[in-house]
Amino acid sequence: MRDSKKQLGNIPFSVLDLSPIVVGGTPSDSFRNTVDLARHAEKWGYNRYWLAEHHNMPFIASSATSVVMGHVAANTSTIRVGSGGIMLPNHAPLVIAEQFGTLESLYPGRIDLGLGRAPGTDMRTARALRRDLRNGEDFPEQLSELRSYLNPSPVSNNQPVRAIPGENLNIPVWLLGSSEFSAHLAGKLGLPFAFASHFSPNYTIPALEIYRNSFQPSDALDEPYVMVGLNVIAADTDHEARRLATTLQQQFLNLARNVQVPLQPPVDNMDDLWNPYERQAVEQQLGATIAGSPNTVAEKLQTFLHQTQADEIMVIAQVFDHEARLRSYEILAEIAK
Repeated sequence: MRDSKKQLGNIPFSVLDLSPIVVGGTPSDSFRNTVDLARHAEKWGYNRYWLAEHHNMPFIASSATSVVMGHVAANTSTIRVGSGGIMLPNHAPLVIAEQFGTLESLYPGRIDLGLGRAPGTDMRTARALRRDLRNGEDFPEQLSELRSYLNPSPVSNNQPVRAIPGENLNIPVWLLGSSEFSAHLAGKLGLPFAFASHFSPNYTIPALEIYRNSFQPSDALDEPYVMVGLNVIAADTDHEARRLATTLQQQFLNLARNVQVPLQPPVDNMDDLWNPYERQAVEQQLGATIAGSPNTVAEKLQTFLHQTQADEIMVIAQVFDHEARLRSYEILAEIAK
């Protein structure tokens, strides 16, 4: 039975990073900032540091996700480092098994493998990545193949294709989702489930219910484990946090307009940039976003926790200024103690 009285100080918090590229910045700058944030996150007590796979997006530098993961793991010492996620249909399962087997061999006990079935990009780029598009229809089969490389059954010791390194390393596999499909699959397979409430808020509660109701115990988990992704932007005042959040709003506005640009600086008034229809669409997609002072963030986070009964919250803060981004995560860490 889930605890209806979960409190912020009783669950872990983690970080989701896209290694954002800002106007006037370079991917090299982004990777330096990623390592700096990861070191601070480790010091502040965050549980995991995950990086996301996206392609052909001028504001995201983490396209080669496993490579960036290795860089982060090499520059930290205790925090878990993972993918949030690897878009499995873009890759051969054997390649992912080998890459993550290599990471786990280099950084034992610190690597998470989060998997998604979306392309993480537009269809033209997906075709360049995959060549043969199947819209994630064979994701369950790909997942099964990947897991067979990581955890081969005793009767398959003589299988002709093996992941070396990779097999028998006990790398935690997570399923990521923004709708019902992965919720069903994660529950059926007894895997931990991470839901993308940061851009799909309306599906959060239904997907979590599906996952929990369909959950079957497995070698990985005895009971359901839910992590929810959430945009949280904290600052010393509500006004400053709302201003910082306009960078995130501009990001989603530009995506809706199919305008590909680096991350934009905050503005004083979004009404100068969007029309009423665009405002409604962006605010709906970012409906779970929390932006505010420490008191505001604490209050809204506790409400969110009560609604979702999440076992862990993974926070993304798309903030233009790196120091303000650090401060946002520092405030959250203080709230989460």
